[in-house]
Amino acid sequence: MSNTPTITMSERMRAALFFNGTGLIALALLLGWVWFFALLGKIVLWPLPIDIVVSIPDDGRAWRMAHMEAITQGLLLMAFAFGGRYMQLTPRQFTFFFWSALVSTWLFTLGAAANAVFGTRGLAFGGGPFKAGLANDVIYLVGWPPVLGVHVMLGLALLGLWRHFRATPNW
Repeated sequence: MSNTPTITMSERMRAALFFNGTGLIALALLLGWVWFFALLGKIVLWPLPIDIVVSIPDDGRAWRMAHMEAITQGLLLMAFAFGGRYMQLTPRQFTFFFWSALVSTWLFTLGAAANAVFGTRGLAFGGGPFKAGLANDVIYLVGWPPVLGVHVMLGLALLGLWRHFRATPNW
């Protein structure tokens, strides 16, 4: 084990995580409206006199995934913001934790939204059993940083929580 002193998460980092979590929840709201309008095939907001026909890709599964991804990832960042006081990491480890959290949550969400827009899955280069194309391949490649980042984020979170737990007196 290293003798480098550990600290708890700074107030600024916690605020930045919460801010980004709120941004993802706001994005979830926007994605929910797009999903709603895609299902209807038009923008209609009764009792307002709005009835605009739109052409939005209407894969309900993909829009649901994008909407729920934004909610889930936003809540995860908010939970880490509140739970940061229970983590003991070095400043460098907190830096890796913070950036891996942002890369993971935002890119997982934006990838899911891009899949809904382009009608792809982004699960395999070349499409695999799903629709192939440039959009699919770009989404697949952009999906690798969050796949790696989520492991760094969760590994460091567990390490920080374990250190705090070990240092906490018995109840």
